[in-house]
Amino acid sequence: MIYLDHNATTCCDERVVEAMLPYLHAMYGNPSSLYKLGRVARSAIDIAREQISALIDAPGARIVFTSGGTEANALALANACGLGLAISAIEHPSIFENAEYNRQRFRQLHTLEVNEAGAVPLVSLDRANWQAGDMASVMLANNETGLIQDIAAITEHLAERGVNVHTDAVQALGKISFSFKKLGVKLMSLSSHKIYGPKGGGALVVAEDFVLKPWLRGGDQQYGWRAGTENVAAIVGFGKAAELAKAEAALRGVRVLALRTRLEQALRTIPGLVIFAEQVKRLPNTVQFGIPGISGEMLLMQLDQRNIAVSSGSACSASSGEISPVLVAMGVEASLARSAIRVSLGKDNNETEIDQFVDVLKASIAN
Repeated sequence: MIYLDHNATTCCDERVVEAMLPYLHAMYGNPSSLYKLGRVARSAIDIAREQISALIDAPGARIVFTSGGTEANALALANACGLGLAISAIEHPSIFENAEYNRQRFRQLHTLEVNEAGAVPLVSLDRANWQAGDMASVMLANNETGLIQDIAAITEHLAERGVNVHTDAVQALGKISFSFKKLGVKLMSLSSHKIYGPKGGGALVVAEDFVLKPWLRGGDQQYGWRAGTENVAAIVGFGKAAELAKAEAALRGVRVLALRTRLEQALRTIPGLVIFAEQVKRLPNTVQFGIPGISGEMLLMQLDQRNIAVSSGSACSASSGEISPVLVAMGVEASLARSAIRVSLGKDNNETEIDQFVDVLKASIAN
């Protein structure tokens, strides 16, 4: 199979699996226990926190492990209950749907408009009725188009109003270099399986000066904010994946960007093809495009029949059949949006796979 859907998930790195295995069998202690087996598990969790903190430059921040990015986002939004919440129009469904479901629990729920590239202009921030303590949630990198938001500028702009910023950094993690400290956010969501770690592992990073409300109750684990015995193996795997992402960042980045450049050069030879958010800063691995008059769903199925895996957008809403809310927010015409295909490259893809994909794509369009 030619796998080109790394924004949906990644194959667990063999080195990550190796690091996890002892905690699935021999080192099975409960990390809350005081005897040696428990202390070994506790130490492994502490090491993972250090590995993740090093990747995102988060000295002093507290890392709360969750079941994934979706739970991390839900925990972040739960801390806006009773306050005003503003979210960008291109957020992941785990933000958008969570906010809408809990609308009555917020003083106000405001949607931040984006421009045609999907970026949040600073003037859009001024349209919300802010009060001190309110929260804005804006993703660092969009999972569909790959657009990278200027989160530092957003946090700086909102700081004078006393607004706390949460960023969903799930897609940015391991693909671009960023600093939790320099971004100025109070909360950041992460996920393990986007960086060649295990599924079922995520984290919410909490700034030192932010008072987090408890999420799950019934124990003192995770600073008392999320009760329940920790998934030690997944946490260890997340930490190892973060360590590898930091060590191999330069090599992965150069290689993936070269592949994306090769892909885009070939795509531009297809008449009428549009690359979304083409002119703005994007993740080096992500290309979302549309072709007028083509059904994206049918094209995806044709590619799948040729053993090529791509997507039409967010994997979390792929089965809905609806037009991408991200492209709608960007003002993309409906018929073009329905043709959308997302290619997201990984560290193990190669030039031959790119060329084969383009050949099959052109043949499918011709038919």
